[in-house]
Amino acid sequence: MGLFTGKTLMITGGTGSFGNVVLNRFLQTDIGEIRVFSRDEKKQDDMRHDFQVRMPEVADKIKFYIGDVRNLQSCKDAMHGVDYIFHAAALKQVPSCEFFPMEAVRTNVIGTDNVLTAAIEEGVEAVICLSTDKAAYPINAMGKTKALEESVAIAKSRHSGKTKICCTRYGNVMCSRGSVIPLWIDQIKAGNPITVTEPNMTRFIMSLEEAVDLVLYAFEHGENGDLLIMKAPACSIGLQAEAVCEMFGGKKEDIKVIGIRHGEKMYETLLTNEECAKAIDLGNFYRVPADSRGLNYDKYFKDGDTDRNTLTEFNSNNTKLLNKEEIKAKMMELKYIQERLAEE
Repeated sequence: MGLFTGKTLMITGGTGSFGNVVLNRFLQTDIGEIRVFSRDEKKQDDMRHDFQVRMPEVADKIKFYIGDVRNLQSCKDAMHGVDYIFHAAALKQVPSCEFFPMEAVRTNVIGTDNVLTAAIEEGVEAVICLSTDKAAYPINAMGKTKALEESVAIAKSRHSGKTKICCTRYGNVMCSRGSVIPLWIDQIKAGNPITVTEPNMTRFIMSLEEAVDLVLYAFEHGENGDLLIMKAPACSIGLQAEAVCEMFGGKKEDIKVIGIRHGEKMYETLLTNEECAKAIDLGNFYRVPADSRGLNYDKYFKDGDTDRNTLTEFNSNNTKLLNKEEIKAKMMELKYIQERLAEE
């Protein structure tokens, strides 16, 4: 972790699933300090005690800052001496954002602007913003605010001085807080049927470790204003539910279809057709560089770029679709799944 030697990393929304994985990976390296920035003192206290028990020799590297991305001054106060930021703070639940869209705007859009404004003013070296597949062709409030988050980040990158700003966009993170697999396992263990919105719905799937890998890739290889995307596999929700049933003793015939919730799509998109026009294929990742043109479009009328990539929309229907055994194998890699199976 040479890039992080002696450096100070700040994670907004750091008490969430992503923050916990970053801490587990980074604490025992030669990083100088990790600042957890969030507004929930209870979650911070729980995290503090957890790491003091599990990693007492390095837990002092964690510094906890109470604050809210909605408040510019609290962002600035926490950033003195920070080298890098992983911006993970967000409202992420599609239904709740659908019912309270202005709350999503305040956190996901204004909060991102505050974080980036403070980072630029404090001379932070790099900020990586976490976005979602729901920002591509958004149909729900959560996706629309995350799309605006990306727009804010790209706009800020044009005048960010020495601060590099990149976005990462990824799909469903298995077993993250509020995700569906833990719900299904709890339903099975309680002897209840598991609830599925729409079996034919497809979703990209990745682990929390892969989410961190994408952010680190963006940090190391991204250029200012870039959007970085990992080529993730996908599966149908129905097949994933059957896989969980087989792993945890549920009955497939008890799967209950409850219908699509507010603001849900049948499939998700990670790379739009429009982004494909300038996307760069990096093997396991796509890089979408920022449009660096100015507002004076007159000078482009005669010398427009007529070349276009042959890439087409990358979505959860045309990526690699996992079969049931592949889904189970991917889930078995997760520590959460291993721990829940050990409860048997």
